[in-house]
Amino acid sequence: MRLLCVMLALFLIGCGPAADSQLQRIRQQGVLNVVTRNSATTYYHGPFGPTGLEFDLAAGFARHLGVRLKIHTADTVAGILHAIESGDADLAAAGLTVTQQRKAQVSFGPRYQYITAQLVYRTGTPLPDGLAQLRGNLEVVADSSHAEILRSLRDEYSNLSFEENESLESEQLLQLVWEQVIDYTVADSNEVAYTRRFYPELRVAFDLSPASPLAWAFPRGEDRSLISEAETYFGELRASGDLDQLLEHYYGYVSDFDYVGTRRYMRHIEQRLPRYERWFKQAGKHVGEDWRLLAAMGYQESHWDPDAVSPTGVRGIMMLTRRTMEHIGMDADRSDARSSIEGGARYLATVKERVPATITEPDRTWMSLAAYNVGFGHLQDARELAREAGANPDRWVDVKKFLPLLSRKKYHRNTRYGYARGIEPVRYVENVRTYYDILVWTTERDVAPVPVSPGLSVDSPVL
Repeated sequence: MRLLCVMLALFLIGCGPAADSQLQRIRQQGVLNVVTRNSATTYYHGPFGPTGLEFDLAAGFARHLGVRLKIHTADTVAGILHAIESGDADLAAAGLTVTQQRKAQVSFGPRYQYITAQLVYRTGTPLPDGLAQLRGNLEVVADSSHAEILRSLRDEYSNLSFEENESLESEQLLQLVWEQVIDYTVADSNEVAYTRRFYPELRVAFDLSPASPLAWAFPRGEDRSLISEAETYFGELRASGDLDQLLEHYYGYVSDFDYVGTRRYMRHIEQRLPRYERWFKQAGKHVGEDWRLLAAMGYQESHWDPDAVSPTGVRGIMMLTRRTMEHIGMDADRSDARSSIEGGARYLATVKERVPATITEPDRTWMSLAAYNVGFGHLQDARELAREAGANPDRWVDVKKFLPLLSRKKYHRNTRYGYARGIEPVRYVENVRTYYDILVWTTERDVAPVPVSPGLSVDSPVL
């Protein structure tokens, strides 16, 4: 009888409910735990709150699942992978390259971006033709895909020597190359494109790898429920065009690198901006805008020259027309730097008030800049063209494709405000964004970073 009871108990246990899958547990708990790293290409706190490509992708996935997003940050690649292996995070969204070595530690989800590993040096350092010609010290991030690539090349290049840095990220190593503390580093092509705007003397010597995929990392095992759902999510992003729009949003405006212009801009930050900084700050405070955005606009308009005059009669640091000054209720000399800056700030504020409430930040700011440049009516025409084409009229990455069409008769003849040189506001916005990024970096690089909570809870925004 005792044996029969034991057998019956074991039978009942075996017939009990199956263990919940990882996807079911996440939905029951209502939280998606994601580990990432603080960097410009993944996740950081920007002027409009948490941002970054990986953050936006993870936030969209949490929304897709109907749960909250909880971000965890790790200081090293090894720490990110450990968080997945130990079960401290559900997935890693950290710009991880898919490599053979990492496949032994984690499972990878769908590929969403391709990058190349590039050897980077600074102008003045001899340009190497290949790894055999390196004459100096080479440092890479410890446990990175770059270190894995270099280790695999040691059989071919027996004299190849490099150091794995366990305390610095790729962006910091790029800075050390620029400061000539080290001679070379290896970085992903997207990081190089983004960072060269701040360190314009950096150069790419050559690619170390063919195009390699980036993907999210998941725990290894038979339970692939969360990976399958991520595949569905990324499939929907591709089909809707949202994935391409996100990549364009974060990298589209940094692709046109101008060494001479960037170097000149950084020199003007040191030599010209101090004369007008306090007035940009005052104007920004008056209208509730980041003063650095106003300064970036002023540089795009006049290179911070109060005596600048265009062939069409606009003048001053913010290049305002007499009619614009009258519109905002100012009767002042447009060549007076303080008045011009205040006038530009007021005009931007009036334009921004007209932007529909459906447009959220940062698109609201980019749309306002476009309207500041070309006129609010033409912006509305471009938004209507986008709507008619099935694009999203509330997203800058969509609208900027339709603004240039306003110079074509086929399109502008059916719009309310007619012809416009629509390519100009697109260039204007993209240039201001770059100047703004550089100015934010310049003003904050010597400020101690604000500690980020290892468990920051963030409600998922709408992609």
